[in-house]
Order: sequence, then structure tokens, then C-alpha cells
Amino acid sequence: MVTVTERGLAEAERVELTVGAVAPGGHCVARVDGQVVFVRHALPGERVVAEVTEVHRGFVRADAVTVLDASPDRVEPPCPYARPGRCGGCDLQHVAPAAQLEWKAAVVREQLSRLGGLTDAELDGLGVRIEALPGGRLGWRSRVRYAVDAGDRAGLLKHRSHEVVPIDRCLIAHPAIQSLPVLAASGTRWPDADAVETVASTGGDVAVVTVVDGVASTAEGPATVREVAAGREWTLPTTAFWQVHPAAADTLVGAVLELVDPQPGEIAWDLYGGAGLFAAALAGVVGDTGRVTLVEAAEQGVAAARENLRDLPRVEVVAARVETALARRRITGPVDVVVLDPPRTGAGSRVVRELVAAGPRAIGYVACDPAAFARDVRTFAEAGWRLAAVRGFDLFPMTQHVELVGLLLPPSAR
Repeated sequence: MVTVTERGLAEAERVELTVGAVAPGGHCVARVDGQVVFVRHALPGERVVAEVTEVHRGFVRADAVTVLDASPDRVEPPCPYARPGRCGGCDLQHVAPAAQLEWKAAVVREQLSRLGGLTDAELDGLGVRIEALPGGRLGWRSRVRYAVDAGDRAGLLKHRSHEVVPIDRCLIAHPAIQSLPVLAASGTRWPDADAVETVASTGGDVAVVTVVDGVASTAEGPATVREVAAGREWTLPTTAFWQVHPAAADTLVGAVLELVDPQPGEIAWDLYGGAGLFAAALAGVVGDTGRVTLVEAAEQGVAAARENLRDLPRVEVVAARVETALARRRITGPVDVVVLDPPRTGAGSRVVRELVAAGPRAIGYVACDPAAFARDVRTFAEAGWRLAAVRGFDLFPMTQHVELVGLLLPPSAR
């Protein structure tokens, strides 16, 4: 073990250090003789022995393998696999529940400041905080994808690795998934499969899907599952996208409607609309005198939206990439409110510019990545728009992930 180094840290080297502030990705930041070290399994203020796992130009990654001076926010991880060198699925099991929310809020603030260009005063005005969802911190994940190792055993991957960790149970998985005879402890083997996907829907359906060379096929249970949200029942393929926390869909719909405040008779766009969750909610408010246009590129999402929204004649489903639909005028203004729920990469400057040109009175932005959200907020700001409100939700307890719903307003709304 070393405490100082002039040559820089090497992989597998151990170093004693004091941990600093939280950083994106489930890390905290430390420094050794000016070298930046991103440390997992640690908490701000702790003195730890860290083992270097990766060396890059300008920084290294490390795991805290021994805690010399623990934070009062440290707890014993409930899962035996949530340890250095084991499963990489949960980043924050060693962090007390309230501190997990504070951790995520700190990351959101830092990203909005550094990437979004917001001032401390603006951030204070937004009052960034993360709200817990009902149901506890274990047993919530309704969709779990297990990787399959060379011995045909299903398990979860190590952090930033393709190495499979055979496990007997995933504690954040829904109880119905935990009871499935899928994992190595059950004796089940999965020859030829690359992955095994499991689903436990809010409608009570449970399914197991195998993935072979990128092709998914149902191994057990129904090929379609029912989800219940926004006062409706949804039917979609087991492999189609749906929020993994049982309370997520209703939580996000409630936040979006509260922030954009749609009115009867208004025109609304639901971009990256998936199966139509937000489109249905908007349609229920704008009514027969309003109109909703949903844009989705994924074939499964388009089919699910058309099937699940067929009782809403004022909803149009457009099968296209959002940037293409906007640029080629597949959808055109005027529009009053927009809801967008882009992938992890964000909407991007091209989409933001098109939305600004369309001139809605309000945009509700649902984001699963604070960095991408912050970059898009900066692009909106360059066009005179402002982030008027933001709500954060702990849709993924025990992990570093967080979901945001932001309200963006044009200069005319000041």
C-alpha cells in the first residue's frame, strides 16, 4: 500500500486516501498528489484504503476495500454481492436511505451548474431535491436482465465489465422475479443464451425471455404483459420499454401534468412517446377539442401506442425519429405544450432548436440522465428559455441513477 506516489498510481495498487465530494456514476472524488481518483463504495469525508481498478490518462478508478474512518451515513449493504469486485448493479447500498437522496441531489446540482450553466442562485431557486417513491428500497425492480456466463449460469455483471457474477438472488428485483428458477442457485442452466430477461408487471404477469444472438423469445409466461398506470391498462410485448419501478409511471405522469398544466382544447406533442403513457394523460385533459401527437421511432413502441390508444381518436401516432419528424415537418405547429422523454443521450441541440422554433408555451422534459438534461438546458438557455422548475425522483433506489422532470419556459413567460 502507498500513501504518496510520484509516478502515478498503477492498476491493483492500494492507496490510503481521504474521499471528497460525490461525482456522477456512483463515485466520490479523491486526489493523490494531484492525481484524480474516482472511488466507488465510499462516502464523502471517509478515510479509506482504495484499490485501483482502472488507469486512464488524467484519472484513475478505484474501489474502497477498507474503511478506516467511516461516515455516519454508512450502513451495511443488505446484499452480499454489493461489494468491491462483485456485482456492479447497485452503487449505493452502503449509503443510508436519506443520504442516497442527498447524494443524487448533489449530482444533479453539480451537472446543472457545470454543464447547464446555472448559477448558485438559480439552483437555490429551483430547490433541487430527490423524492423517494413508495414501496421501499428493495424488491422494486420489475424488469431484470441477467447475463449468462461460459458455464451457462445466469448472473449480473461486475462494474464496467463483461464478467458475470453468478448470484443466488437479486434483492432489488421484484419478489416475483426473485422466486423464478432462473439463477445459478436454482440449478438452471441456459445453454446458447446470451442473456435472460425477466418481467413482473403491475398487471400481475410474470415472464422469462431468453436472448440468443440478439433475438428474444419467450421461455416462460405470456409474450405480452399488462401494466396499470394513469387510470388505464396497457398491453405490450415483454421486451418493450416500460418503467422498471412499479410506481414510476404514475409518479412521472403526475409530475408532468402538474408542471406543464395542459388545458382543455390545447394541442400537445408527446415526443419519444413509447407506448403512449404521456399521450394518454394529455389526451384526458385536452379533451375532444384538443389534439395530441405522439412521435416514436421504435417499432414495438409504435405498435403498442397504436393498440393502447385506439380508443382516443384525438391522438395521432407518428412512426419516426423525433429529429426527422420535426425537420421534415411530419409534425408542425402551432403547439401549446410539449412533453419529451428522450433516451439517455438526451434530445440534443437539433431537437431543442426545432422545439424553440415551434413556440410552445411550456415544455415538460423527462430525463433519465442529469448530464444530458443539463446540456439540453444550456441549449434552451442560449435561445432565451429557462428552467423554471425541476423535480427529481428516486426511481432506482440503491443505484446512482435518478429521474428528473423539468419545466422549460420561453422568454415570453418571464
